[in-house]
Amino acid sequence: MNYDAILVVSFGGPEGHDDVIPFLENVLRGRNVPRERMLAVAEHYYHFDGKSPINQQTRELIAALKDELAQHGPKLPVYWGNRNWHPMLADTLRQMKSDGIQRALAFVTSAYSSYSGCRQYREDLARAQAEVGEGAPQVEKLRVFFNHPGFLGATEDRIKDALAELPDASLRSAERPKAAVPTQVQVVYVAHSIPLSMANTCDYVQQLEEVRRLASEAIGIKNDALVYQSRSGAPGQPWLEPDILDYLREVKEKNLASAVVIAPISFISDHMEVLYDLDIEAKQLCDSLGLPMARAKTVGVHPKFIAMIRELILERTEGAERRALGSLGPRQDVCAEDCCPAPQRPARPQHAR
Repeated sequence: MNYDAILVVSFGGPEGHDDVIPFLENVLRGRNVPRERMLAVAEHYYHFDGKSPINQQTRELIAALKDELAQHGPKLPVYWGNRNWHPMLADTLRQMKSDGIQRALAFVTSAYSSYSGCRQYREDLARAQAEVGEGAPQVEKLRVFFNHPGFLGATEDRIKDALAELPDASLRSAERPKAAVPTQVQVVYVAHSIPLSMANTCDYVQQLEEVRRLASEAIGIKNDALVYQSRSGAPGQPWLEPDILDYLREVKEKNLASAVVIAPISFISDHMEVLYDLDIEAKQLCDSLGLPMARAKTVGVHPKFIAMIRELILERTEGAERRALGSLGPRQDVCAEDCCPAPQRPARPQHAR
């Protein structure tokens, strides 16, 4: 197929104190999230002067992708639009229309299938196209890539780096001779929690479990776990568990490991939920428990990951091989009509309407 641009579509994040509440209101529009919860999340951003690192990290990813395409092709311009903060998708599509772009491929910064990780991005693209109106570029999304060798290879390298950060003393028992005790490190894979009503209608958990299995096998890890972070929504609404903090307490109480590596595998960049939920909250808890911890970086601009994006583009422009590891195979380019439906929102109490 002929395409004349690449569009990087990201979540977006505030870049100053005054951006935080408008940004969160964009994120939570249409969702039954108590305002108190939103204000609590706002404090996470204020801890960093209201600036999320995600926009800067998206700029770095785009710069790396531009270099990759300039060196190896295809030589296509790269645009950037966000779902929830500037540069907004509709503004970017207007610029693309002005530049004469007619047909683009979208790389979405989400590796997995779920409503919030795939279909919602498609809906936002369609909404932005409708806002731009006649002449808006046609945009086709690249497939999800959780089991692509480039994503997995970069993930494994990040975990290996984190394992190397743990001090040797933390991996041994004080009661036994050094040579008699094997290393007891657990890799704790962490993903963003989603409501069960969403998880039950998509392959999100199955795909996360596949990444966990493939990465652990490649590294040679026997002791691992999959847990979740950053749940929101109404308190009574069930979400994927266990929560990372609850699980770390269990690791200590049940002596499941003498040290942990926390690997955030559902994020491609070290943005706010990684920095606050893991680098601050989880780290503080581990320190209080006396449980040594290292946090693996996300794939970011790892060369294997950037090369993967180019491969996904070549699948569509040149019919290149659709590479995937494990048993699930490469995901299709175009989702089925009933794929990853929006979750059913719990009704708001009458007094809150």
